[in-house]
Amino acid sequence: MSQILSDKVVLITGASRGIGRAAALACADAGAELIITARTVAGLEELDDEISKAGGQAAIVELDQSDHEAMPRLAQAIGSRWGRLDGFVANAGQLGQMAPMPHIDSEVFERTIDINLVSVWHQIAALDPLLRRSHAGRAVLVSSTVAHGAHAFWGGYAVSKAGLEAMGRVWAAESEQTNLRINMLNPGGTKTAMRAAAFPGENPDTLPTPEDIAPAFVWMLSGECTSQGECYRAADLI
Repeated sequence: MSQILSDKVVLITGASRGIGRAAALACADAGAELIITARTVAGLEELDDEISKAGGQAAIVELDQSDHEAMPRLAQAIGSRWGRLDGFVANAGQLGQMAPMPHIDSEVFERTIDINLVSVWHQIAALDPLLRRSHAGRAVLVSSTVAHGAHAFWGGYAVSKAGLEAMGRVWAAESEQTNLRINMLNPGGTKTAMRAAAFPGENPDTLPTPEDIAPAFVWMLSGECTSQGECYRAADLI
């Protein structure tokens, strides 16, 4: 892969496995220096080893999405070390409970909204100044097909992803006159643990892998992506 992200500092949440992990490896291969976060340090350490063996660099940050007070501290640390942030991928999330809307456990519903939507707002609030310091800041919010239309039993997950897209469009509209470009990416059906939990009877070998769609992240984080407030399908970019 070309060094399209050379000299760029990119933060990816939920990077210990699945789509986040594949995106991190692809960005490192494209020349980015990474900040990788997840709740599972062991997974991040394995990823860091792989990135290092390939000649890349990564900083590990143990982060629970529900720890909103951690975000300003992380932003301060990024500002002190790099002075800016060139790319941000809001990937971390949870499926929650798939059930009729009135039957969803209230704590599960609230946590799903918190992890998938509210926490991203906290990240935006903390990271926006750093992204604006970049000469070509890019943010990618990971959405889902269920953000559109009516999808029975998808509960808080569908609500959170619809809200995420709305939030991304508002943030993008507010950033029109800056160098910051904000877009959403719908990975589509992908061979991940979350997909398997949502569709237990599906043959995962019929789906693209996270590695298959990872190039979409690289392009959206690069200066070649000049769109603002768009939601792309990964399949259209690879």
